[in-house]
Amino acid sequence: MVFEPTAEPGYFLSLPAGRDGWLLARRFRAARRCATIIALTLPSMVIQAVCLVMPGRAKVAFPLFFWRQFAHALGLDVRVIGELATKNSDRPVIFVSNHSSWVDVPVVGGVLPGPFVAKGDVSRWPVVRTIARLGRTVFVSRQRGSTGRERDAMQEVLARGDNLILFPEGTSSDGSRVLPFRSSFFALAEGKGPEGETSAGKRVRTVVRPPLIQPISVVYDRLNGLPAGRSSRPVFAWYGDMDIASHFWRMTQHLDMRVTVLLHAPLDPATFPDRKSLSQAVWQTVADGASMLRQNRPARPLSVGPARPDDLADPQPAFA
Repeated sequence: MVFEPTAEPGYFLSLPAGRDGWLLARRFRAARRCATIIALTLPSMVIQAVCLVMPGRAKVAFPLFFWRQFAHALGLDVRVIGELATKNSDRPVIFVSNHSSWVDVPVVGGVLPGPFVAKGDVSRWPVVRTIARLGRTVFVSRQRGSTGRERDAMQEVLARGDNLILFPEGTSSDGSRVLPFRSSFFALAEGKGPEGETSAGKRVRTVVRPPLIQPISVVYDRLNGLPAGRSSRPVFAWYGDMDIASHFWRMTQHLDMRVTVLLHAPLDPATFPDRKSLSQAVWQTVADGASMLRQNRPARPLSVGPARPDDLADPQPAFA
């Protein structure tokens, strides 16, 4: 019996005659996972709303729990390699990750403590915008006139001691590469706090200790129990004009899916001459870590400093 691939992303085998039961089982699996996510999300929104008005760290801890359960309900096994920078430092951390899918949000949201930085379009999506606001997401429009105001909003989050989760590619990729990072996002790491006003009415910008930056590589590396290659990446990657509902439906029909979150050594922005060099160093670390995972090589956290270290010998990330 011959199995031939179909043109539709997410389906690798055409169903032979007499195998309608297999198709039914796949659809039932997707429907069950969808129902589980709805049952999880609705009460969690109420709980997080209460956490937001309570003192303490409940508003940070509960989203970690929620996103972990969300990823589990999707059928994902989340593997984490490395340590969070927050374990060994009292400075706030900007977690910088590559971005290939909406699935990245529950994956890294269940690992990294802190609110997301998201594009302004998300604030207009039904239901998603409510979940994002409950998670204290900071929205950015990327318009020149609002850059300063949005930067101040993010710096206020850091000044409170919170962390931030950032996808500096600006959009999602096809999962086969890491797109260049936008250096403007790294203005947050310059150690300048939000503007304030003195008693004399003069506008000044406070100077704060810059946050640490921790590069994160995220790769979906197992599908149906086998290593995921280029042909299987459309199951996970969500980019271009893909519809999120149909993408969810296709992905959740699969079994034995795994994603690896590789936590690299944190960087001190003060050791870089400018944000462009900082952006390039972080991008190279994230890209090389993702390349390592895509090629199914033994994964290890990478480190980087002002000059490129010996363990990152290849100046360009590999495609796989």
